[in-house]
Amino acid sequence: MVRKTKEDAEITRQLIIDAARETFFVRGVSRTPMETIAEKAGVTRGAIYWHFRNKTDLFQAMREQVFLPLIDRMDGILLVESEDDPLSCIERFFTSTIQVLNDDLKTRRTYEVMMTRCEYVDEFAEVLRLILSNCSGFVEKIELVYKRAQDKGQLRPGDDPAALAMDSHFFFTGLLHMWVKDVEDGNIRKNAIQAIKAHIALRRR
Repeated sequence: MVRKTKEDAEITRQLIIDAARETFFVRGVSRTPMETIAEKAGVTRGAIYWHFRNKTDLFQAMREQVFLPLIDRMDGILLVESEDDPLSCIERFFTSTIQVLNDDLKTRRTYEVMMTRCEYVDEFAEVLRLILSNCSGFVEKIELVYKRAQDKGQLRPGDDPAALAMDSHFFFTGLLHMWVKDVEDGNIRKNAIQAIKAHIALRRR
């Protein structure tokens, strides 16, 4: 019975996160009251507060559902020291992220909410701080890969792994933002993979 109760609680928690994602997408985060999320999820407002302290906590749970797999994928692709072609690791990570966005609606919706439906002010300022902290970790891992590429003679003379890592971070963050917003023309989405390949090719010796 205890196991069943825990399973039911997890199902309810997921229903709330799914409902939050959809209502955030339609209304925007700041304009979505908890009552609307509860109605969408088919639960009481109290049920939401049993699982989440506040809207920020709920937003973070939604974000973690796509961000934690991203971290796992990043580590699995980037931190392979035996790879003979380190630059291809960066390319694979970037292209695989775009592919996930293209194939998985929940992931795409979450990115859309994070990038186009949320104002990072007031209580959400802390969320922005965490996002920026995560970005610093991302840059550090990319720099390690560029250092491996440098050791293998893949980079052009004078190229600095730290500067390349920051540049790749700016490039890919900008690409993600434009990809998410490109819902009508579709030109950026169609050319994103080729842009990634060109970005990496410019680093090769």
